[in-house]
Amino acid sequence: MYIVSVTIKVKPGNVEEFVQATLANAEATRGESGNARFDVLRAEDDPTRFLLYEAYRTKDDFVAHQKTAHYLAWRDTVKDWMAEPRTGVRHVNVFPGDSGGW
Repeated sequence: MYIVSVTIKVKPGNVEEFVQATLANAEATRGESGNARFDVLRAEDDPTRFLLYEAYRTKDDFVAHQKTAHYLAWRDTVKDWMAEPRTGVRHVNVFPGDSGGW
């Protein structure tokens, strides 16, 4: 698995529209054959901070995701709603293994 976690701080006045746009992207991403998981999480102590947890079967599947119409639309739609630049960290899974429950 190839995992990407993205932390996003949203401007307070744009939270609800950010959530709607992000859920649309997440739902479309779940339809990609290379996507195993896409979680949209909101910080308990800060309703303007989000974590996107994305799991892809391979790194190439993630690269393909970044070329989809729904991702490009999401990226362009939410860019002005971010209070600061988003930060992404890429990972390879250690446990569970690639066949371990995904």
